[in-house]
Amino acid sequence: MLTKRIIPCLDIKDGRTVKGVHFEGLRDAGDPVELAALYAQQGADELVFLDITATIEKRKTLSALVNKIAHKINIPFTVGGGIQTLEDVQVMLQNGADKISVNTAAFQQPSMIENFAKNFGSQCIVLAIDTKLEADGNWYVYLKGGREKTSTLTTQWAKQAVELGAGEILLTSMNHDGTKQGFALDIIETDRKSTRLNSSHRCISYAVFCLKK
Repeated sequence: MLTKRIIPCLDIKDGRTVKGVHFEGLRDAGDPVELAALYAQQGADELVFLDITATIEKRKTLSALVNKIAHKINIPFTVGGGIQTLEDVQVMLQNGADKISVNTAAFQQPSMIENFAKNFGSQCIVLAIDTKLEADGNWYVYLKGGREKTSTLTTQWAKQAVELGAGEILLTSMNHDGTKQGFALDIIETDRKSTRLNSSHRCISYAVFCLKK
């Protein structure tokens, strides 16, 4: 039986946790440091923190915030947003992050995944994919915090990223985000099958965070 992991995902904007529906209508949801400590105390297995406007604002993830969070929890946590270089990854790891998450930058430059994996190990590299089910019945990749649609199918990008060295996939359904209607089980299963290249391939964990309330 597959092990179930509880991994809360916190979207960060201007140093605060925010929540919305379908990536819109964001509202303040509290101090990310306090929430991190609370989730850890309540038994979360891991945490994910995504600086959702870092790419749009063309800036780096807030390393000082990452450092504060690291000193408040004793469980692994992933940090994403604005990470583009080996130095960016090193800064996050030095400030206490266990893994880094890449999204738009990796899509625009896929070799980034391979480069990061070679230098830090696949277990450190999480590919975040924001995806949306369109009228034609297909799930497409979206970039820049859900603002920009691509013509790439989610399954195609997920498979390519795994082949390049991504150790985990952080899959977020824009259709389900914040609706409290459960998980997008169809795209989870499709992506799981598409990335299972062979029996010896490393395990890919799918963390589908539709639990933002």
